[in-house]
Amino acid sequence: MPVKKAHPEADRPHGDIAAAETFVGTGPTDHPDLAERESRWNYALVGSGLGVWDHNYRLNRKYYSPTWKTIRGMAPDEDVAGDYEAWLQLVHPDDRDFVVHAIERQNAGDPEYQVFQYRERHRDGRWVWIDCRGACVEWDKNGVPTRVVGTDTDITARKEAEETLSRLSRRLDLALEISRIGVFEADIENDVVEWDDRLIAIYGLQGAARKIGGDAWAKRLHPDDRERVLGLADRSVESGSDFQQEYRIIRGDGVERIIRARPAFFVDGNGQRKLIGANWDVTEEVALRNELQRAKDLAEARNRELEAAKESIEYLALHDYLTGLPNRRYLDKMLDDRAAECRANGLALAILHIDLDRFKQINDTLGHRAGDAMLQHAAHVLRHSVRAADFVARIGGDEFVILCAVDPASKKIANLAERLIRELRRPVRYEGHDCRFGASIGIAVNGGAKLDAKQTLLDADIALYRAKGLGRNRFEFFSASARDDVVSAKRLADQILIGLDRHEFVPFYQLQFDAGTLDVAGVETLARWQHPVHGLLTPDRFLDIAEDLDVVSTIDALILERALADRRTWIKEGLSIPKISVNVSARRLTDPDLGKKLRALKIEPGAVAFELLESISLDDCDKAVAANLKKLRKLGIDIHIDDFGTGHASIVSLLRLSPNTLKIDRELIRMLPQSAEQRKLVGSIIDIGRSLNILVIAEGVETADHIRILEQLGCDTLQGYALARPMPATQIPSFIRAGTWRHGLTAARALQTHLRRALPSRTAK
Repeated sequence: MPVKKAHPEADRPHGDIAAAETFVGTGPTDHPDLAERESRWNYALVGSGLGVWDHNYRLNRKYYSPTWKTIRGMAPDEDVAGDYEAWLQLVHPDDRDFVVHAIERQNAGDPEYQVFQYRERHRDGRWVWIDCRGACVEWDKNGVPTRVVGTDTDITARKEAEETLSRLSRRLDLALEISRIGVFEADIENDVVEWDDRLIAIYGLQGAARKIGGDAWAKRLHPDDRERVLGLADRSVESGSDFQQEYRIIRGDGVERIIRARPAFFVDGNGQRKLIGANWDVTEEVALRNELQRAKDLAEARNRELEAAKESIEYLALHDYLTGLPNRRYLDKMLDDRAAECRANGLALAILHIDLDRFKQINDTLGHRAGDAMLQHAAHVLRHSVRAADFVARIGGDEFVILCAVDPASKKIANLAERLIRELRRPVRYEGHDCRFGASIGIAVNGGAKLDAKQTLLDADIALYRAKGLGRNRFEFFSASARDDVVSAKRLADQILIGLDRHEFVPFYQLQFDAGTLDVAGVETLARWQHPVHGLLTPDRFLDIAEDLDVVSTIDALILERALADRRTWIKEGLSIPKISVNVSARRLTDPDLGKKLRALKIEPGAVAFELLESISLDDCDKAVAANLKKLRKLGIDIHIDDFGTGHASIVSLLRLSPNTLKIDRELIRMLPQSAEQRKLVGSIIDIGRSLNILVIAEGVETADHIRILEQLGCDTLQGYALARPMPATQIPSFIRAGTWRHGLTAARALQTHLRRALPSRTAK
């Protein structure tokens, strides 16, 4: 309490006991009972921590007990200064006005101010909270209070505890507010639930009482979830086990929301079993979770589709689309594997190279569909005539290869060849016709530690050449005498070398057209050999020998130089040939000087594209090939993948090489008008190209139907006999100026339109 100047007799030797005497209006006494009572008062006051103060305004005396002084950091026997204003400066600035007013009212006997609290500066500089309690005990004859007595208590610890509790409460309340968690407490015995404001807001029950019946919550449960949720709640109440669940509610405003609840059981201080829990609205979270799951499911589905497409493309890269047999690329992979197995097991590798006789006549007389049927029949015969462990492949138009591991002394291979020829000679019924064809078979058997599968395949090829030369429909084993056939190949090789010196290898060109506009989009450069005796020869007549001679790169270089010169001539004549494409051999791609040689040609960027032949295994590109492909891109030379779908171009190499263009092999294009499956396959390849930003060229476009279908499938460029046949450079200008390819197609398209209108049901079918 505030102090004024103390009276000289204010100090009393009995400390708090004297204060007790003052309260009862008596003076000191030596009576034993009174002394005992004083002692009890003193002990009680000291033990309670109450600091006693006594303001006697009539006598102008003030008393402060030792405990009162200790509360403020003073010594028990220290004198208390009587300067009221000085003491007032020790009161906390925020409490000062209040304290002045409270003292005035307390001195006036106002009961509302008998107790008040404030902060006062302790001697050590900290603030202590004082609980001041006082009351008037004497009045003058006019009723004016003349004596006020009271106690001060240090409640700092209690205030700090209250502040800590308040702070924790604020934090908890803020956390609940931020997380939008509503809390409830359920009295299980009395079936009464108390909800906080947040929970009431979550359930859309604004204005509802905080204490509600237990069934109010059940009524808000979604009808489809009610039985499940109530069942779980009942079981948990019965067992006393905590639980968590997620369910839907129908809010008071009719909106459906998703709630997550987590309650726990406890027993209060009265021994009552209660349940406290938290609810929070997870509608957005569940929606996000469901959306993420949907996106995940969609991504997985797309991944499965892509994986299936990849597997399909890889399967096509290793198998012949028509017969389902492994193709040449697969055969190349299997040769070394089978040779290694034979070396390890002491067996011999037998290779049968089979070529169908008179197959071309069936194609020419009955058409390609009949030819395809015969190829499928032949594949069926071969597949079912060999053991499960044997390998059968279709490596070309009407050529097949069988790999067998046999005992070196076995004669079963001859028996197998006889059986194959016998079965393949049987007539095959097709659309009312008996189709007859035969087979010539070349056989090579090799074994031992030096077994070379590729050489054995070459030997079988030589044996096949001999079998066909001896009259067909027969089989021949490779022998020394068969090497005579190699002599003719050597003669052809010599002629190739002479032809290079005489510049007999010339370019022919097949124009390429935009699928949408039929404008000239480019031209493919094709190598031809102007043989002095045999006339114009296509690569199938000399390419294999040229590869053996390692002159394919030389031929490629000559053809490229001539093509660049021809393009410059066309441009001078006012013709626009956007791009020329040329074939490039695998060996040329390994040439370390390729970049230097191409730079010397000063090729205009974007004017030339290199087509990687199907004989190039794009999956096994070494560092030299990869480096040269990089140089080609720097020079502005595009990369085209030729014969995509039947050669060596797998989806893996496609992703790795990132070519500019894919050329779909003519074998995949040929059956488009008749085969929905074929259209789907070609459409998939076009979609893959589009997804990878790769242009797609279709080869083998032979009819107006091909053009129409490929345009509908979104193919970029068309090439084939329906538009233009290969021709020498001198014929290109007149052909383009004449525009004959457009006239024929316009008439064909008009006829198709007429037929579609006349036969709508057939067209729809």
